[in-house]
Amino acid sequence: MNIEPVAFFRSPLTSKFGVPRQSGVADKLPGRVELVPEYRSADAVRGLEAFSHAWLIWGFSANPHAPSGLTVRPPRLGGNERVGVFASRSPFRPNSLGLSSVRIESVEMTAAGPVINVLGADLMDGTPIYDIKPYVAYTDCHADARCGFVDSHHWEQLEVDVPAEVARLFSDDELSALRQLLAQDPRPRYHNDEERVYGMPYAGRDVKFRVEGRRVVVVGA
Repeated sequence: MNIEPVAFFRSPLTSKFGVPRQSGVADKLPGRVELVPEYRSADAVRGLEAFSHAWLIWGFSANPHAPSGLTVRPPRLGGNERVGVFASRSPFRPNSLGLSSVRIESVEMTAAGPVINVLGADLMDGTPIYDIKPYVAYTDCHADARCGFVDSHHWEQLEVDVPAEVARLFSDDELSALRQLLAQDPRPRYHNDEERVYGMPYAGRDVKFRVEGRRVVVVGA
């Protein structure tokens, strides 16, 4: 089966470094789903505005190489313990497909066709989207679900310190989303150098930060 994108994603995150590891953890992060010409019709999204959330099926386009094995090392387990690829959300998968639940902020009709404005996506700018499906709570929500190693390994967010001279470079919404992104600690799990400065492309700027213990300190943008 050959599949082609029905849309492409637009995000303030232009690199995979800093992209949330799961959808919803940065629920203030905005994004836009822009349909390809073949589907730029109001008919394609008719009724979607009545749903609060949608599923996006998309491709890990920034991962050019195939998975090297059948096991992966999830960040939630510290990047050291291995689990099977099908017991993980790893981006390195046999078919390089991702699945994300996002909040629909609005369905906007533009001169270039319908645009779906969403919040909380874990996709970088330019990601191809292969399908869009409405989230339906009575089938998609499972209150009694067991979540394997996720249940037994709590993820603690970091404190984030953004100095005033950097904060004023962003709008209030951009700053709120940036704080959520940094609180998730975007570094690789095996990095633990408190002197190292990282750069994260975000909203047209290169946000510089370092991590001191459980605190993210932004040093420039």
